Amino acid sequence: MSRFHRKTAPGVRDGRVQKKNNWKCSPSFYWGVPQTRLVIDRRKPGEGYRHVLLKRDIERFVRLIPKWDELAVGLEVIVLARGGQGCDAWYNRGVIGLVAFPANLRYELDLGWFREHREFLARIGAAVEGAPDDPVIHWTPETARAYQLCHVFLHELGHHADRMHTREKIDNGPRGEPFAEDYAFDLEAEIRERYFAEFGLP
Repeated sequence: MSRFHRKTAPGVRDGRVQKKNNWKCSPSFYWGVPQTRLVIDRRKPGEGYRHVLLKRDIERFVRLIPKWDELAVGLEVIVLARGGQGCDAWYNRGVIGLVAFPANLRYELDLGWFREHREFLARIGAAVEGAPDDPVIHWTPETARAYQLCHVFLHELGHHADRMHTREKIDNGPRGEPFAEDYAFDLEAEIRERYFAEFGLP
């Protein structure tokens, strides 16, 4: 069975360089039985990790997304997945996994990733510290939630949208990471004010 690996990771966590892609297999039990409705599943975060999202956060968030019922066609499961997978999230054939955060809510950032996401981090109020060439984020629960919902989830939703526009619906996203990143930033701009009204300013 083919596996498609997606990167949505800042690059360094707690002094350890993360893999460029998530090479671990996402849980196979999500593809055994087709779902009649979207399922939100929560797995144990794993030792040293914590979930910053609740199931109800996802339920509230998707109601803010324009044409959600259309976008969600073919999306069967959103899973709050265990941490330590070398990425922030993954997408595989109708399943989005949002990976648990380090318990200390600290990211050492890859400089290239930081440059690409600096403006988004400022929009959600994430506190970036450290030297200019060695940035570190100390997330709060609120900024971590905003990051996972308003960027990471929307990025993976972009892979799903990309897949659903292929005839056979078997490729996880033929246009890859650039398409998913643009999709996330565009949709975030569209729903940003609704997010702040619903969840408050981080």
